[in-house]
Amino acid sequence: MNYGMGYYYHYDWTYLLVLVGAILSMVASARVNSTFNKYARVRSMCGMSAAQIARKILDRNGLSNIPIEQIGGNLSDHYDPASRVLRLSDSTYNSASVAAIGVAAHECGHALQHQEGYKPLTFRNTIVPAANFGSKAGIPLILIGLIFGVGGNFLIQLGIWVFSLAVLFQIVTLPVEFNASKRALVMLEDYGILGEQENRQAKKVLSAAAMTYVAAAAASILQLLRLVLLFGKRRD
Repeated sequence: MNYGMGYYYHYDWTYLLVLVGAILSMVASARVNSTFNKYARVRSMCGMSAAQIARKILDRNGLSNIPIEQIGGNLSDHYDPASRVLRLSDSTYNSASVAAIGVAAHECGHALQHQEGYKPLTFRNTIVPAANFGSKAGIPLILIGLIFGVGGNFLIQLGIWVFSLAVLFQIVTLPVEFNASKRALVMLEDYGILGEQENRQAKKVLSAAAMTYVAAAAASILQLLRLVLLFGKRRD
């Protein structure tokens, strides 16, 4: 039995890269949920709901034309640049907690990025179709290449390049998310919405959320590295 396990890892140790990526993602997800739940129980002194705060921030920045919609789910909040709509989840919309207000302000940060033509956001929006294609077609192309044997090396290489588009999207997402959080915290403080201690608490929520994007990027990079290593091994 021990020999079999040792042989397995010797044969394809690159599975460890996928395992590391999965662990990073699970840890980041658990952290953001626990942090959000903790500060979701802390009611802000302003007493306004996250939706009201979002409306205030948008209006103050000349974005009164952007509607705010309530959607189902937990932490499914997002700004849709195509429809120019800010959507807040059930756990955020009517909540007056520090956590909910921080998340709502973060999404307003994305709306401001869109308004100003923030270059990383513009680039990310541009590559969305290619990234979606890469995440769906990359692995199938590699598998088809394996079926064709030596003649499928081109498909394998193409699959890796296509998959790298999805990885690129994850990497470009990082400055977009960090910048939106930075904008959110500045606005919450400058507009007098949250007090100093509340702002620190909101920062903890947004920092935990940012780590999920870092983990996702790391996991996708590790997956790409694995594919490159396997392709090199096959080519040799």
